[in-house]
Amino acid sequence: MTTVATTPPAQTTVPLRLSLALGSGTVLQPLNSSMIAVAIVPIATHFGSSSGTAWVISALYIATAVTAPAAGRLGSILGAKRVYLTGLGLIAAGAILGSLAPSLGWLIAARVLLGIGTATQYPNAMTVIRAYADQHNSETRSAIATLTICAQSVVAFGPTLGGLLVGILGWQSIMWINLPLVAVTALWVLLAAPKDQRPPTRERGSSLIRSLDPVGILLFLAVTTSTMLLLLSLVDHPKWYLIPAVVVSGALFVLWERRTESAFIDVRALARNRALSMTLGRTLLTYTAFYSVFFGLPQWLQGARGMSPMHAGLLMLPVAAVGIVSTITASQTYGRFGARVTLLIGTAALTVGALVLTFVESSSTPVVALLLVAAVLGIPNGFNNMGNQNLVNSVSSSADVGTAIGLYRTIQYIGANLAAVVVELTMRGTPDDAGLHRTGGAILIIGIVLLVGVVFSRTLRAR
Repeated sequence: MTTVATTPPAQTTVPLRLSLALGSGTVLQPLNSSMIAVAIVPIATHFGSSSGTAWVISALYIATAVTAPAAGRLGSILGAKRVYLTGLGLIAAGAILGSLAPSLGWLIAARVLLGIGTATQYPNAMTVIRAYADQHNSETRSAIATLTICAQSVVAFGPTLGGLLVGILGWQSIMWINLPLVAVTALWVLLAAPKDQRPPTRERGSSLIRSLDPVGILLFLAVTTSTMLLLLSLVDHPKWYLIPAVVVSGALFVLWERRTESAFIDVRALARNRALSMTLGRTLLTYTAFYSVFFGLPQWLQGARGMSPMHAGLLMLPVAAVGIVSTITASQTYGRFGARVTLLIGTAALTVGALVLTFVESSSTPVVALLLVAAVLGIPNGFNNMGNQNLVNSVSSSADVGTAIGLYRTIQYIGANLAAVVVELTMRGTPDDAGLHRTGGAILIIGIVLLVGVVFSRTLRAR
């Protein structure tokens, strides 16, 4: 009897209908985070003061930073699809509250609710995709590219869409636009996503609160909020007395997370997993630079260039278009050459774009040149996202990928908070040419640090 050699079946891909359905919900976070960039000036005018408007931006990011890892863990306990859909309901509630907000405080509260809701989509989408891939021996790279386009590249459409909505219907329209998007996504996910494999049990429900590490969440919130208050105060009257609060809450957070069994952020795992910790550090700097562009450039276009919110949003459109193309290209680059080449392209493009920003003048730079600058700034969006996100996925197990991606998103939101501070400090309350040049200089420094880090990274070289 002769033995016939068999070859393993070819690896399939996650169905596009599934990744698109899940991706439709991940669009909501970037849209809500970026549409606000062109609405800040009208919001300040509506409420009669610009004081506190920075918290309209930061409130969403602080809420998402705290919620994202917990949402990933909730998905593994209660079912990823179930948590995903619950988050959509919270988004709808936040949108209604925000559109009817009688004061800036109520608007900030609505943004917190939006942040909690939008934090649930991405980590649970990754959990659903990873579970499908493991069950059907499918590769996840194409699905991750789809989610990245939806969750990251689409962020550049936010100023464009927001500008059109604000210009035609007022700033409240950026809130209620969530309602039809939530309805479409909920129906799509219900039809396309498979049922949760393990329904929740009474035992898992009874240990839910403990597994979410509420003490760790509160300490993390204390660190984030006190740090934001300190950094934002540097613009006019520094609140140096907050430094002890930052240090003490940070130390308590690390000590608690090292000792608790169900850590909100497993600092011990980060210390052991050098590839993951380096990737998250790179992600923090990348998103600080990324959102500095998205918060700073629209403000400069309106303040120094004299553009309306609609025109400022339209000028940001090349960032979105190039970002989508670069994401697709980056997915192919990662598959062929790996993370190091992918990140080299992204960080180099970021450095070049930031350098150009330091020379832009409101009076002498033609619109065509501004469109080219925006196009260049769309390149790093796709390449950096694909490189870092695929690295996080590759070093995480199927059971932990939701929590790991939630942590990745937390780092993204912390970067967005830092970007709001960078823009406040560099613009100094006046979005003029000098302010934009200072913002570009800050982004340039970050780009150079990232580029040097990628070139000399032993972790990336080994991979």
